[in-house]
Amino acid sequence: MIDALRRHWPEYLMEAALLAAFMISASVFASLLEFPGSPVHLAIPNGMLRRALMGLAMGLTAIALVYSPWGSRSGAHFNPALTLAFHRLGMVARADAIWYTGAQFAGSVAGMQVALALLRMPLGDPAVHYVATQPGSDGLGAAFVAEAVISFGLMLAVLTVSNRPSIARWTGVCAGLLVALYITIEAPISGMSMNPARTFGSAVVGRTWTGWWIYFTAPPLGMLVAAEAYRGWRGVRRVFCAKLYHPPDVRCIFCEHRLVPAPSPS
Repeated sequence: MIDALRRHWPEYLMEAALLAAFMISASVFASLLEFPGSPVHLAIPNGMLRRALMGLAMGLTAIALVYSPWGSRSGAHFNPALTLAFHRLGMVARADAIWYTGAQFAGSVAGMQVALALLRMPLGDPAVHYVATQPGSDGLGAAFVAEAVISFGLMLAVLTVSNRPSIARWTGVCAGLLVALYITIEAPISGMSMNPARTFGSAVVGRTWTGWWIYFTAPPLGMLVAAEAYRGWRGVRRVFCAKLYHPPDVRCIFCEHRLVPAPSPS
């Protein structure tokens, strides 16, 4: 653990910063779109349209973070469930997985603290409520199933695209498009988290823990099942790396550690 921290601390800090940036972006756009006093909210009375715009904003945020200099170096997981699934596939060392998870949780809380300092009343308004992820009117069971399903879909898409050399560079775009789609379509069921750390940051700052266990269990479950499905379909040797975007001239801590030999991309 200490050796991993000594060698890979820049990547850990980048992961924290990436999720902090995501949380700040979510807070800003949610406040613009949902705070009743916002001119944007007043100009767009249709809730479905506002949710689609929120999805577009967060999808573009995710894409920008994946292809950013820090995202291309850390791998742009900013999600403990995704890191865990890559660890299960042997692409992330145990120490790195633990440090990544800690950094992601810390980054989420830090990002929400910054957002609160910037936005204050709009962020805390019941209509925005610290961008907390909470089960919808269909109940806890529906929220759990929905979170597991969308997490499965995201992880399977990431593995499928990132491990095909001809289209691997589009993995971040694919992930961002799914984020946009899920927020637009699925958010009324579970709040659309897919990410225990993302939910944790909002819950800590907003002191809102309704259904918290769903977001700590369903996303990891969905992504682990997707990892096993991909393993059965393509085999673990067909997983090249744990990065969503892998430029050849950027350091990769995952390629330094493999539990299976690196496959040829040809």
